[in-house]
Amino acid sequence: MAIVKNAVKAMENMMSADGIRRARLVADREILAIQLAKLRERQGVKQSDIKAFTQTAVSKLERRKDMKLSTLIEYLHGIGMGLEISVYRKGAKRAGKKETLLRV
Repeated sequence: MAIVKNAVKAMENMMSADGIRRARLVADREILAIQLAKLRERQGVKQSDIKAFTQTAVSKLERRKDMKLSTLIEYLHGIGMGLEISVYRKGAKRAGKKETLLRV
């Protein structure tokens, strides 16, 4: 893992701050897609088992770079999961208290 961290640091040293920010946004979106598929698989649900979506729609949804919150909630409901969104104060020197903004 140390080699990966060093490689990432080396690449970041050659990038602008804006380039790093954009790369992290792309990475976060890709991670979300992977996490959605893994979450569904851990629930033992096939793409074709989600009643609110066709198999093709689930495949596309799991690869989307962005989606509506209502779509995410419906997808999670289809795999037997709920959603909780928490908020926290940015830039706090110590971990601030998180507050639940939405729980469905």
